Amino acid sequence: MEDKNQGSASKPTKGITRRSFIRGAGLSTAGSVLLTSNALAFDYKEQATVGKEFGPDAITIKMKVNGIVKSLSVEPRTTLASALRDHLELTGTKVVCDRGSCSACTVYVDGKPVNSCMMSAFDVGEKEVTTIEGIAKNGELHPVQQAFIEHDASQCGYCTPGMVMSCVHLVENNANPDLEDVKNATRGNLCRCGTYPHVFKATLAASKKTI
Repeated sequence: MEDKNQGSASKPTKGITRRSFIRGAGLSTAGSVLLTSNALAFDYKEQATVGKEFGPDAITIKMKVNGIVKSLSVEPRTTLASALRDHLELTGTKVVCDRGSCSACTVYVDGKPVNSCMMSAFDVGEKEVTTIEGIAKNGELHPVQQAFIEHDASQCGYCTPGMVMSCVHLVENNANPDLEDVKNATRGNLCRCGTYPHVFKATLAASKKTI
């Protein structure tokens, strides 16, 4: 009996590396922006010409965070979230799911919300990072932060920093958001305590103070 599969050659499928996955998945639904790396923190070609190998040892990079340029030594596998928390001690950025599903780790990269657990620290390059610690100005809370307090918009607190970042991005880019706008801005932020109604009220209240 003739084998129908005889002579058929299966085409090899191109695999996906962890690095390529991380580079393509640094997306927060608050901004719906997929970042691509145009300015890496170090030059692969230059390293190749001098005979140096990329990794696995740590490499010193510079990163502008909340307006200040920081130097840190990180391994190639280091995510932006890990760089912020473990190397720069900016622990306001929370890592909850660690796979881009809850947006608790939301930060801004050049003003655009991203899930920092899914972005490589090396791919930040010359872009500026803003964390929850950089939202308050001159010792005063951002109106969204103050509204979260006034409207009791946080419970356990795990999702709060990422939720605040998503809501701040909304009110600073939409002069008059309505309820649907707020729901859309926070659609990727998972709150296990179910405080969404308070988050919505707080954000709408804060939007009036930022006009």
